[in-house]
Amino acid sequence: MKAFNAAAAQQKAYRLLSLRPHSEKELKKKLREKGFSPPVVEEVLEKLRELKYLDDESFARQWARNLAVNKLWGNKKIILSLREKGIEGDLIGEAVEKARQEISEEEAAEFLVNKKKSVKKGPELSPQKEKQRIFQSLLRRGFPAGLILQKLGNIAQGDFDSDDG
Repeated sequence: MKAFNAAAAQQKAYRLLSLRPHSEKELKKKLREKGFSPPVVEEVLEKLRELKYLDDESFARQWARNLAVNKLWGNKKIILSLREKGIEGDLIGEAVEKARQEISEEEAAEFLVNKKKSVKKGPELSPQKEKQRIFQSLLRRGFPAGLILQKLGNIAQGDFDSDDG
């Protein structure tokens, strides 16, 4: 029965990893939720580590890069996401630093501010309301308030008043 259980747990782990990379904590939690015993889960995790299918350092780098480059999240939200996935402090710092070599937090914030100011939705908003809308949007993405205000301050008042975009 134990061999069957371990084999079933390993197959489940392979299926989960084929969908997307997982941290060790995530995979352990999902296997436990499927009813596999702690010794079986540990056995499977050990095997996956040996095969290099489970590597929190690599996972953290990939996850942080995806969030920074593809989703344009701020560092606060990236760090929170990595913590939720069970990644430890040192790995989080290294992963965020590596991801920011591709696009800095400042560049991402500036890109989003420029993108959002050019998108007009619904009725015309006053320049102040427009800035508030953009500010809240970037704050939800995990950018620091000071950086957002700096980037919004770089927008000329006329950029919100024009009818060209």
